Amino acid sequence: MSMNRAIHAAVRRDLERFLDALGHYPGGDRQRAAQLATAWRNFDDQLTRHHEGEHEIAWPALEKVGVSREVLAQLDAEHDTMATALEAARTAMEALKNSASPEDAASARTAMQELQRVTVEHFDHEDKEIEPVYLAKEGTPELKAMGREFAKVSPAQGGMFFAWALDGATAAEADAITGTIPKPVLTVILGLFGRTYRKSVAPVWRRA
Repeated sequence: MSMNRAIHAAVRRDLERFLDALGHYPGGDRQRAAQLATAWRNFDDQLTRHHEGEHEIAWPALEKVGVSREVLAQLDAEHDTMATALEAARTAMEALKNSASPEDAASARTAMQELQRVTVEHFDHEDKEIEPVYLAKEGTPELKAMGREFAKVSPAQGGMFFAWALDGATAAEADAITGTIPKPVLTVILGLFGRTYRKSVAPVWRRA
């Protein structure tokens, strides 16, 4: 699979985690509300960066290798729908952080369900249209250039991304995410710059 599809899998995992955590939220637990807010900030950042990067970097490259403007316009329209749902979930999660109330947890879960619905619908469409192109055109100058553009992030951003994307990934997903990165480089990125994720976000999902 492509790295793009593996990133989609990471988003899907987090949405399921949020729905489970919000469904079992102990009303009034301010510590738990703060933990979920921390995990949400990372998720919100990862998903926003992914979609902005697709529009600014991936779509132009994919058009060069044969994806039609019509398909890309459809995917962008779905991004707009997702952005609306993401904003609603953002507002709901902020309310939960501030109140820690069971009512706001229920509202956040409802918003998260809608975000999951539109996100999965979009990912299913995108994977159907774009995944075959990524696999068929892998190694072309256009997609190599695209990869170099996506790699232009700070070490801190890279560490958070890789630690997040690999948390719970299957072997195939992990291979897709790390396949083009030399192991010594990945070890340094995860060891030094993935610490923030491991300390602040991963424990949110490990809570019994």
